[in-house]
This record gives sequence, structure tokens and C-alpha cells, in this order.
Amino acid sequence: MSTLHLELIETRLKEHFGEAVYSAELLYDFPVVTVEKDKLHEILKFLKEDPELNFHFLTTLCGLHYPEAGLPYGIMVQLHNMPANTRLRIKSFTSDKEPVFHTLTALWPSANWMERETYDFFGYRFSGHPDLRRILNMDSLEGWPMRKEYPLEDPFRKDKDDKMFGR
Repeated sequence: MSTLHLELIETRLKEHFGEAVYSAELLYDFPVVTVEKDKLHEILKFLKEDPELNFHFLTTLCGLHYPEAGLPYGIMVQLHNMPANTRLRIKSFTSDKEPVFHTLTALWPSANWMERETYDFFGYRFSGHPDLRRILNMDSLEGWPMRKEYPLEDPFRKDKDDKMFGR
């Protein structure tokens, strides 16, 4: 991926969405664009339908959680333009403790399972989703296992000696 192509993507997005595009950078030879949460669906629709950009294939959609960040909750969407063999990562963040994003199932039906997985592990809801329910965890599970809100180990555990682990 060349920087020139990233500049083209950034230019096209800023022409249409202005301040809703927060940043565009090349990270590890992978273009990453961070956008406003409220414009995310429109931006993804534009990236898919614009004939010049043509990011028609949804590769990945997953949740993000950075507890120390100002906007700790987010999603990452990875798109692919197969004829040009170009990939793009879009990120969007929010401070809402119960994040709600607009579903992408109308744009990419395959987003159905990816959004269910994100709901199951992070608790992020997707408005307009046709069947948002747990997919891998038990329905009785309380909490969201991929959020970094819990200690890595059980602090009340008595059967483990920490000095065996160099602590």
C-alpha cells in the first residue's frame, strides 16, 4: 500500500465528510482511518459504493477496548478492494459505557455474525441488527469477557503461590 493511495482515500473522505474524518495514517503498511461514530455507517457506505475506491468486501468487524483512552470503546472494520488488492482499516470510538453502533448488515450481510460476536464479547449493540443475541458464550454469562474491566486473575484464589511465577 502506497502513501499516495492513503492520501487519495483521505482526500475523498474529507471532501464528502469533512471533520468527521479524524485521522488517516499508514500503520505497519496498513492504511488506518479514524472517523466519527455518528458518520461511520455513511462513510462505510460511501467507501463501498464509490466506483473509484470500491471497498466492496468486508473482511473483519470487531470490538476494541482501551480503558485508559479518552474514548475507550470502539469498533474496527477492515475492508478490501479486491480488483485493486487494496485493504483499509476504519476505526471509530465512543465514550458511551453501553455503545450502540448502526448495523452494517444492510451493506454486508456477513456483518451479521461479526456484530453478534462483538456484542457477545464486548457488549456493543448494533441498532437495526436482525438478530442480536449471544453467539459463542452462554446466555447466562454476566458481563463482557473481552473488555479490560476485570483483573486477569482471581484475586481471591488461595491455591496459587505467586512466587512460582516470579512475582
